Parts: sequence; structure tokens; C-alpha cells
Amino acid sequence: MSEDIKPTLTHAGIWVRDMEGMEEFYTGVMGFHVSDRGFVPRYNGHITFMSNDPTIHHQVILAEGRPADVPSTVNQLSFLVKSLDELRTMYRRVVARNVENLLPRNHGNAWSVYFDDPEGNNLEVYLDSPFHVPQPFGEYLDFDLSNDEILALTESMCRETEGFLPRAEWSAKMATAGKPG
Repeated sequence: MSEDIKPTLTHAGIWVRDMEGMEEFYTGVMGFHVSDRGFVPRYNGHITFMSNDPTIHHQVILAEGRPADVPSTVNQLSFLVKSLDELRTMYRRVVARNVENLLPRNHGNAWSVYFDDPEGNNLEVYLDSPFHVPQPFGEYLDFDLSNDEILALTESMCRETEGFLPRAEWSAKMATAGKPG
């Protein structure tokens, strides 16, 4: 690639069947706030913009128009948190809601909680770990363990896996991959 362009994911839009139910889920479980609403004549439906960052107008867009018999076409929407404590809080929040397809995973390079929103769109809330192992890799993530226990268990699993690197070393290799020199 001649130019060093690195697009960043800024928002995702989801076709929805039940706007009110989806708004409640994304505000009540995921912590978003409605930043705008409107009607889109082209789609003949309402649209809701949501964000959890006061400097960003929208990160999630809910748009009416998904037919009742059409399954989700979203593979996954992923949301980054800042700490294991925040991830544990999100896990407890979705457990309290009895969400579908709850799956806490230790990927070695990240800790994740996967679950479905009310319309079957797969969500991931995650935190990067300080380690790298080749993917796919996944074990059950036990939130009854302390943060120190999760970190120690993850490091042990990663060190036993071929291709293990500390994240900083892996990142340095990625930064130079494919560059002349």
C-alpha cells in the first residue's frame, strides 16, 4: 500500500424491528444515550442515534425497517472497556437481563463477553490482555476469579501456546510487517 491509511471503526448501524425495545436495551445494558432521533423518508422509518462519548454524535444507529422474519445479518458488534472490573460489571449486567447466547471467553489476547441483543445481533464487550497468542483461541472466562487470578491464568495459558508473545513485542512486529527495510 503506497499510503499509510488506517480507517477506524466509528459507528455501526442496525436494522431493527422494535425501536423502543432496542433503545431500552442499548441504553439500559450497554450504557448508551440517545443523541438524536429522526425520520428517514427513503427508508420510511425512524432512526435513533446513540453514543456513550459526549464528543461523538453517534456510535450506534438503530434504523426501523427490519422485517419480522429476517434474522440478524450482523456478525458481531464489539465494544471495548477499560478494565477487567468494567468487563465484570458488563457481564453481571447481561446476566441480570437473562440475555441469549451468553459466552464469557478468555482469548489469551483479550477477555470477552459475547451475547445477543433483543433482536439476535451478536455483541462482544472486551478488553485486550497484555499477551498475544495465535487466534482462534478460547477458554471459558470465570468472573468468580479475582483480576489477579484471571491475569495469572491467562499468562499461563498463553505461555503454553505456540506463538505466544508479550503484546508489546507482537505489536512491534505488526508495526514493521510488510514495510521495506
